[in-house]
Amino acid sequence: MENLGKVDLEVKGNMGKIIIDHPPANTLNQNTLGSLSNAIQYLNCNESIRIIIISGKGDKFFAGGADIKEFGPLNQETGRIWIRFWHEVFRKIHYSPKIFIAAINGFALGGGCELALACDLRIAAETAKLGQPEVNYGIIPGGGGTQRLPRIVGIGWAKELIFTGDIIDAREAYRMGLVNRVVPLHKLEEEVELLAEKILKKGPIALRLAKEAIHAAMELPLEEGLKREIELFTQACGTEDKNEGAQAFFEKRAPKFKGK
Repeated sequence: MENLGKVDLEVKGNMGKIIIDHPPANTLNQNTLGSLSNAIQYLNCNESIRIIIISGKGDKFFAGGADIKEFGPLNQETGRIWIRFWHEVFRKIHYSPKIFIAAINGFALGGGCELALACDLRIAAETAKLGQPEVNYGIIPGGGGTQRLPRIVGIGWAKELIFTGDIIDAREAYRMGLVNRVVPLHKLEEEVELLAEKILKKGPIALRLAKEAIHAAMELPLEEGLKREIELFTQACGTEDKNEGAQAFFEKRAPKFKGK
């Protein structure tokens, strides 16, 4: 385990783990966000890492969101600079060729919820609570919440969560599609690693191309998205992994993908 300021970093085979460690609430102030950015960049540049798990230290907070004390001095000029940094960090997740899993071990509020939304998959402990309470402080979600939340749960649920500022439990989050799974807290790490190991057995190039294609569905009109899918499928057809996958099927064995 390596400490990078406000986060801990661990590498386990092809899996990287980032643990936010900023007690008591793992708030994402600018220092913590900077540490998170550095950790993501480090793992993104490590070619052996294919899956990155983000969680919070302890059993109460995944990430408590922005530090409210930082809001006071903000005006239109400084607010733009401040929130752009959040987007810069979350883009490193969104556009990464690697798969990101949020292991939501506790409260994921405001920017903490937006961090989870930026990840590809979200697994929540039964004790987790999520929400976008920014309207309670006279602002709006600014770290991607107004854009990613409706794309994930639909515009109706997104408006209700954002307009009310309600904090919901893990089961409600699962019901609306905000999280993929809900597991007991004491099994969260185990379940997330099992999911990661399952994904790691798949073709690495296929996973990268699939992530890019799915994001195209979120960002492009249907016809443009379909064209992008054709391009990415075509790329997959030119790989050794495609040949290995087909051969393994006919030989009734597990494929041995090389990422080529």
